[in-house]
Amino acid sequence: MKPPRILIALMAVTLLVAGCSGRDSSETGSEEGEGGGTTAAASSSSDFGDLTDVCQKGSPSGTPAQGVTESEIQVGTFSDVGFTKNSEFVDAAKVFTSWCNDLGGINGRKLVANTRDSKLMEVRQQMIAACREDFALVGGGAALDGLGVKERLSCTLPSFPAQIAQAQSAGAELEISADPTLTVGYDPYYGFRSWLLNEAYPDSKGAVGIINGDSPVTKLLGEQAVESTTAAGGTFVYNDLYPAMGVSDWTPYAQSMKSKGVKGLIYYGDFKQLAKLESVLTSIDYKLDWIDTNNNAYGDQFIELAGSSAGEQNNYLDLGGNAPINSDVPAMKQLNELWAKYSPDTEMTLPAIRAFSSWLLFAKSASTCGDDLTRTCLVEKAKSEVAWTAGGLHAPNNMLAPVPPSGCFNVEKTTTDGWESVDIGAPAGQFYKCEQPYKYTKDYGTPLTLADVGKSKSDVK
Repeated sequence: MKPPRILIALMAVTLLVAGCSGRDSSETGSEEGEGGGTTAAASSSSDFGDLTDVCQKGSPSGTPAQGVTESEIQVGTFSDVGFTKNSEFVDAAKVFTSWCNDLGGINGRKLVANTRDSKLMEVRQQMIAACREDFALVGGGAALDGLGVKERLSCTLPSFPAQIAQAQSAGAELEISADPTLTVGYDPYYGFRSWLLNEAYPDSKGAVGIINGDSPVTKLLGEQAVESTTAAGGTFVYNDLYPAMGVSDWTPYAQSMKSKGVKGLIYYGDFKQLAKLESVLTSIDYKLDWIDTNNNAYGDQFIELAGSSAGEQNNYLDLGGNAPINSDVPAMKQLNELWAKYSPDTEMTLPAIRAFSSWLLFAKSASTCGDDLTRTCLVEKAKSEVAWTAGGLHAPNNMLAPVPPSGCFNVEKTTTDGWESVDIGAPAGQFYKCEQPYKYTKDYGTPLTLADVGKSKSDVK
């Protein structure tokens, strides 16, 4: 049996990895469930944004691949919901499959979304289960996703993840990220932090700080942030870790930041802890030029927890080229309507939006394959999308050549009333702008290939 301190440290990882938050949710979803068919259609049209005929009726025949029958397509969605109680990927699967199935499914085949609850430490076990039943993985994520990559490639299972957390998963073969959260070799936040340092607050360049949860995942993220932020012109005067399970008194950390004159702070970890830190900073009358909360904090919970500090401190985050939830972007307005119809009691989050993009890419690719829906066809059609925007939900991403990433970003800032968009000088008609992404000089990991597990593309059926 593992000593408790090791188990506790591992459990903390899911609360610390950016984009894998421990958001509370009263809706945790079931272990396994079929999406769709329980509510009326949200619209008589199957268009989404500028995408047409996403889902459709049909008269399919045959069983061309595992998980594909004449009537159904079995799809797996990974989530740590059993541990985090955060159901955002399960919710996104419910919304998409309900809407799609009400419109006829994929050429008449109904989508069945199987929740693969990895519960933080059961990634490998759930991947083995998915290998036995699922046609593909869509719209999910797990804090320790790297633990299942070998099994996934060994059974040639395609994956359309909502988010990637570990380098072993990012860019691994048969993985198509509709809206990438991690690209091996490049910093996705370089444009945003360069904007903070060189445009928004140039006086902060010589006094940057970073504080990071003491876990392997976020310590690596922190190392990458220090490299790229230094390359953008920043000089670090403060670099610290805090215990993975949280801090009872943030006063020593706040006082240290003040004594070292930190003007810009990069934070990695649970936003609940950041809210506590900011409360102390505000109480000692120390206001930073900017705090990079990471987009884990995007949502109402952080605003509520931060209280007056949401207005006192300058909190910023990068949405990575995704439309703000409260924007007038047509695709986002439509997604809000679908969410209100099919999952009205749950919160739509940034990871959930990314999950919906993955579902859209999967559905468009699968429908194009027609009756002969195989994994080979699915992957080929998905990779043919060289400017994927999910109907306008986010900046274009190239599925055929995902490296280097787009480098697109857009910025949100906290107020006491909520998050609001910041004018970053985006081109007319766009809510984002794109900069040349930064390529790391250090090696932070290499994605796995089919060859690494003794397979080749000819094994993908």
